[in-house]
Amino acid sequence: MNLWQRLAGRLLRSVVGKLWGTIILLVAVVLLIVGVFLLQYVDILSFEDAHKVKILFVLTAVIGFLLSTFFAFFLSKKIQQPLLQLKDAADSISQGNYSTRVNTRSTDEIGELANTFNHMTEQLDKLIHDLNHEKNHLASILRSMGDSVMTFNADGKVILTNPSGYLLINKWSGIDLDWREELFESGAAHSEVPMPLRELFQCVMEEGRDATDKIHVLSSVWSVVMAPLQSNGVIRGAVAVIRNVTEEHKLEKLRRDFVANISHEIRTPLSMLQGYSEALLDDIVVSPEDRKELVQVIYDESLRMGRLVNDFLDIARMEAGHVDMNFQEVDLRHVVKRVHRKFQVYAKEREVKLLAELPSQPLLVKEADEDRLEQVFTNLLDNALRHTHSGKSITIAGKHANVNGSEYVQFSVADEGQGIPSEDVPFIFERFYKADKARKRGSSSGTGLGLAIVKNLIDLHHGRIVVESAAGVGTTFTLLLPVEAHQ
Repeated sequence: MNLWQRLAGRLLRSVVGKLWGTIILLVAVVLLIVGVFLLQYVDILSFEDAHKVKILFVLTAVIGFLLSTFFAFFLSKKIQQPLLQLKDAADSISQGNYSTRVNTRSTDEIGELANTFNHMTEQLDKLIHDLNHEKNHLASILRSMGDSVMTFNADGKVILTNPSGYLLINKWSGIDLDWREELFESGAAHSEVPMPLRELFQCVMEEGRDATDKIHVLSSVWSVVMAPLQSNGVIRGAVAVIRNVTEEHKLEKLRRDFVANISHEIRTPLSMLQGYSEALLDDIVVSPEDRKELVQVIYDESLRMGRLVNDFLDIARMEAGHVDMNFQEVDLRHVVKRVHRKFQVYAKEREVKLLAELPSQPLLVKEADEDRLEQVFTNLLDNALRHTHSGKSITIAGKHANVNGSEYVQFSVADEGQGIPSEDVPFIFERFYKADKARKRGSSSGTGLGLAIVKNLIDLHHGRIVVESAAGVGTTFTLLLPVEAHQ
């Protein structure tokens, strides 16, 4: 019984049930009207007047038609109104208003449709909100990335990039378009893929697998990782992550050069020490003069190895940032005078004039490490003496200078030595770099680290050092040290 009641209740609440009930009601009304009109004429007319009967039926039909039309219009209005609401709500959602809801209190299929529609819009609104949140989260990640990210479609058009990638595209857009253009089809000229990436992009699109490469562009080195974007087995584009590895590349080159140079610098004195020591052990040298000469060479090379090791440790600590600086106010005249006295005897032995031109007023620097600056002047004077011939002069001078409104103490170390070729001047502050390509041994041979140490120490004092030189004329090193404390 309960089952039949539930079925009947569901039928009455449905659109079909409402239509069925409306039609039944309409038929009942029509029959009632017909009965009311006919019954009063049945006995009177006894159906003798056929014309009146026809008129009666016409009137009944007109009244029934009007009633049917009224009920049909009323019923269609009840059905059409929620459908129009659903249509308007769908149009609103299609325009991006996902908070739209349909207000329908009906309990039939149209009411259930409205409830389902509202639930769908609610879920869609939540889904769009979650997608926007994920999109903003992804955009924040891309913006915060130091690496450049570029995404291309199958035609090479840029569909997504982060700010770093956008700047890189603009930077590379000025590269000569003829560069390696013969590798690509004519249609590739319309691609938005930057020219340095096109070969890798074409490789990824053809092979459908990840690819990595290092490219050299505009004096910089870039590491590129590019992966295909696939959908249902079809490659629809590629994404590239690009990192500037110029510094890492330079450091790796410096490391290789450093290992090669240090090996070269140490191997030669070691070979000399070993060879001369064996000569002494085997009593190959008989005369005391030759024996003394060999011992002197061994002594000089051991000193040179000691200087090399000390210089190497100094520059390694400086470049690692492990140098302890004792900054205090210093009158640099005292430092220069002390270094001048130290080298005066050595200069007389080489018959070189060593001059110091210092003002009478103090050359004060608020923050300076006296020992480190003494090392700077020591390296510069030692370098000058080793390259200045007898009869020539070396001058170290100091004075106050104003550069761009800032106060500096300026020192110059000028010699009349053999000078430095112009092509070697930009590289003299590099480790182990020597203008003497033959690397001749002897009293004039250095470790190749002295000027690199000088440059690092001047940088630690926030100063500057420049060199002017001409082959056969001489060399002048100019130092600028700020008077005021470091900011």
